Amino acid sequence: MNLKGCRRKQLWPSLRWICIYPAYINSKKTLAEGRRIPKDKAVENPTHQEIRDVLSAAGMKVGVENKLYSRERSKELLYRGRIRIQLKSDDGTPLNPAFPSRDSVMLHLGQMIPQLKSRLGKQGSSDPSQSQSGSGASKKKGKGRR
Repeated sequence: MNLKGCRRKQLWPSLRWICIYPAYINSKKTLAEGRRIPKDKAVENPTHQEIRDVLSAAGMKVGVENKLYSRERSKELLYRGRIRIQLKSDDGTPLNPAFPSRDSVMLHLGQMIPQLKSRLGKQGSSDPSQSQSGSGASKKKGKGRR
């Protein structure tokens, strides 16, 4: 049985990589729904592409899998994606001394995802659209005559 385990490690080195789902760092989720970092350090609705971009920029080995988090209620494509990260080498030492644990990786994601250019563009464009929809709501009348 031990021999099979050794072959498995040699054939599939990514089995020792850690998994991160977007729900782990989603500020809209509760702890029971799968959030793993404090709400003030979490990000609103992160995607697997954003997580991949941040971790690739940090110089980590990243793999993306088309998996759905078991606690996720919605089956939409927006919520799909599991990110595999090589945190430690085969001898157990951290590859990047800045990220010794999975918690440090998740806190880094919570800090860096809001600074992405795609996030900054979305925040600037959402404010004017909210003000336009607010002025349109005052034009509505009641139920009308019957």
